[in-house]
Amino acid sequence: MLRNLESAGNPWGVPQSQRADWAKDLEVRVWAPGEDPPEVLYWVGCAASFDDRAKRIARAMARVLEAGGVSFAILGEREGCTGDPARRMGNEYLFQTLAEANVATLDAAGVRTIVASCPHCFNTLRNEYPDYGGTYEVVHHTELLESLVRVGRLSPGSRDELLTYHDPCYLGRHNDRYDAPRSLLSHVPELRTVEMPRHRERGFCCGAGGSRMWMSECLAIRAKKEPDAWTTFNTKSLLGGALLGQKKYGAAEPLLRGRVGLLTGAARVEVACPFCLVMLDDGARAGGHDLEVLDVAEVLARSLPPE
Repeated sequence: MLRNLESAGNPWGVPQSQRADWAKDLEVRVWAPGEDPPEVLYWVGCAASFDDRAKRIARAMARVLEAGGVSFAILGEREGCTGDPARRMGNEYLFQTLAEANVATLDAAGVRTIVASCPHCFNTLRNEYPDYGGTYEVVHHTELLESLVRVGRLSPGSRDELLTYHDPCYLGRHNDRYDAPRSLLSHVPELRTVEMPRHRERGFCCGAGGSRMWMSECLAIRAKKEPDAWTTFNTKSLLGGALLGQKKYGAAEPLLRGRVGLLTGAARVEVACPFCLVMLDDGARAGGHDLEVLDVAEVLARSLPPE
């Protein structure tokens, strides 16, 4: 992952020239040097740019921003990883290199308002880039979308569903943003929500934070050393993503951390982070559960009238 950041500018190692491929068939403005800055810069992030499942978040965001009359643009291949994974793993030099490059790009574009759909990007841009001269107004996409619905610029249609919402760590505990996603869902007519047993400040991590998105751990091996820990993990069924480890050893099954969501009776789990989305979505499919995982932007996009 660190080598990919150094060579390609993103953890997936995909060429930067493909960063805006998710928007090829959409009328999304890609800012170019010399152009006027957009009213809002949509910071797509690496996950929504390169991960096939998370790309749907970016596409949903493009639709709802357009429907809300928001003048926005993306940086395309000029957007680099914020450096969050490198800093969490302790590679401070690589983080600073990426941060300084991004600040230079944002300043050249004259950007002042940034909306980010990834809480990791949101946290880094908002709280850490000022140390490198990058001071911007940074909002999470749930905050912007909630305001658009609240003032009437977006009018969701009815969705007769029961959903449960998972709090991302870097949106909730790290930045105290708990209300906007819930308020946004409450504005969708007939949409019902139920809280998980652990939520808000007590919510469980999906398991992808701290750069563990690119690591794997097999509790079956750990169980041989700590049998009681395996039983505890299995019975508590920690909320999170898919598998702490992707390999099976002996008769031990990979641990599906999304089972707590099933206890609520909800047909879908809503998230506000692409890492949480990938982890929970993979876990639901790997565990054979008929549990759909959606980002709140996708829920809002689905509730809008057909284009």
